[in-house]
Amino acid sequence: MNILIAALAGLVQGLTEFLPVSSSGHLVVLHALTKFSVEDDVTFDVALHLATAIAVVGFFRQELLSLVRAMALAVLRRGPWSPEARFGGLLLAGSVPAALVGALAEDWLAATFRSVGSVAVALAVVALLMIAAERYLRPTRTMDSVKMKDALVIGCAQALALIPGVSRSGITIIAGLRQGLQREAAARFSFLLSVPVVLGAGVKKLSTAGALPLEELFPLAVGFVVALVSGWWAIGFLLRFVKHAPLNIFAYYRLAVAGVLLLLLPWLAPYAP
Repeated sequence: MNILIAALAGLVQGLTEFLPVSSSGHLVVLHALTKFSVEDDVTFDVALHLATAIAVVGFFRQELLSLVRAMALAVLRRGPWSPEARFGGLLLAGSVPAALVGALAEDWLAATFRSVGSVAVALAVVALLMIAAERYLRPTRTMDSVKMKDALVIGCAQALALIPGVSRSGITIIAGLRQGLQREAAARFSFLLSVPVVLGAGVKKLSTAGALPLEELFPLAVGFVVALVSGWWAIGFLLRFVKHAPLNIFAYYRLAVAGVLLLLLPWLAPYAP
């Protein structure tokens, strides 16, 4: 495996896994442009997903430890659940829709919507939803106000991210805004909600990974480190960004990429997976 391509795939995975621009969509395009995709090498695919899983768990390690501790105490003591324990329960409940859809239809969704044209449409549609949410919604709620209905609505939106081009963070933030959550609260809830899904995807893929030849270990390590560092940076960047600015810049980027893909579709389509 080429080291430069490994680093590029790691960068694409790390940045686009957490920025609202769609990691799966960008990887489809990367495959079309370079005739390479992380899906072509299952072990490399596993490494990149584990890198982004470590990034999100590491970034929110203190919050996650507090939630796990609170839930464990609530279960062991069989007493009333604290606000932290209830919030952890909401995250688990919100993860169920994506887990179910992933188990039942992930392969079908990936095969059906994996063309460059489908990715372009998904990029554009979610971009328009993003612009509409920023223009017409005036959310005021904080993360402390999240209820079961909110978690399930956002969780159902997360399931849609199995379609390449949708973007897990993008569609869940839009759903959070629709439920009245402030932009920063919606983004933070989106990232925390991603933890079970990203970890589950990593574990699922780990079961299919095989041994690599010795010469492939260094490119794999490069892709892993690049995905980890860029993913960690992307989480912090987006949380800082949404405090002061709307998501429109990501929407315009998505529309621009969609437009370029549609223009280049006759040349890219023959090389798409």
